[in-house]
Amino acid sequence: MNRIYYGDNLPLLQAMESQSIDLIYIDPPFNTGKSQRRTALKTEATHSGDRTGFGGRRYRTISLGTRQYNDVFDDYLAFLEPRLVEAYRVLSERGSLYFHIDYREVHYCKILLDHIFGRQSFLNEIIWAYDFGGRTKKKWPPKHDNILVYVKDPKSYTFNVQDIDRIPYMAPGLVGPEKAARGKLPTDTWWHTIVGTNSREKTGYPTQKPLGIMNRIIQASSHPGDLVLDFFAGSGSTGASCLELRRRFILIDNNESALQVMAKRFAGLEGIEWIGFDPENTHQKTPLG
Repeated sequence: MNRIYYGDNLPLLQAMESQSIDLIYIDPPFNTGKSQRRTALKTEATHSGDRTGFGGRRYRTISLGTRQYNDVFDDYLAFLEPRLVEAYRVLSERGSLYFHIDYREVHYCKILLDHIFGRQSFLNEIIWAYDFGGRTKKKWPPKHDNILVYVKDPKSYTFNVQDIDRIPYMAPGLVGPEKAARGKLPTDTWWHTIVGTNSREKTGYPTQKPLGIMNRIIQASSHPGDLVLDFFAGSGSTGASCLELRRRFILIDNNESALQVMAKRFAGLEGIEWIGFDPENTHQKTPLG
């Protein structure tokens, strides 16, 4: 049974059995000091509206609602540390942690993770690069996130190199038709678009991660049937990827907007147990913990 918890992740992590999780992916708040907001919109054709489309057609914009969460912590590392200590404890001997962060905090978080996991357990820093959205003219526009990868045991961990999706050669004529057709393994720099405004994946949640990124992580570092944990679950992309790739999952979030998004995303699917939240009645008041 897959499980989705509405509540504070720390007491829920503390209640989990040691070495029970095969893979952890987390995308904690980035400590930007801002309230993250996304307003979902749709347009419909009308004779008079606020937008002009192809051929001079007029459209009216309709707001479908706003999702938001506060990304502000007075002591970011003090917030993360007890949760990462528990993450290390619950991770299986062959397990991996993928810690998704941005340039503001990555250096401090790596030092913290080195302390908890040991520097010898640091496997990679993945750079997820994208090219979308506005570009500041005051500095080099930041267009990447950082994903720190740690393993429980650096001598024995899951890494399914044969299952990783391959990417095209930039100069296929130099490698011959057979290699060009097969493609090459990605490096630690991943070029992948964000979830686009008109994408079928779009849920309207501010920090939704694309399934292409999640699938690559889960295929590489877990096996079918393994248990995957995301305790900053957001829009539920980790769970959606697990369902596609036949992994089991536990998702945790204490943001009611996130649970509402997941309730819509997983509506009608069997094999999911909701704890502290009723997906049929999405207006909740008190999360677990």
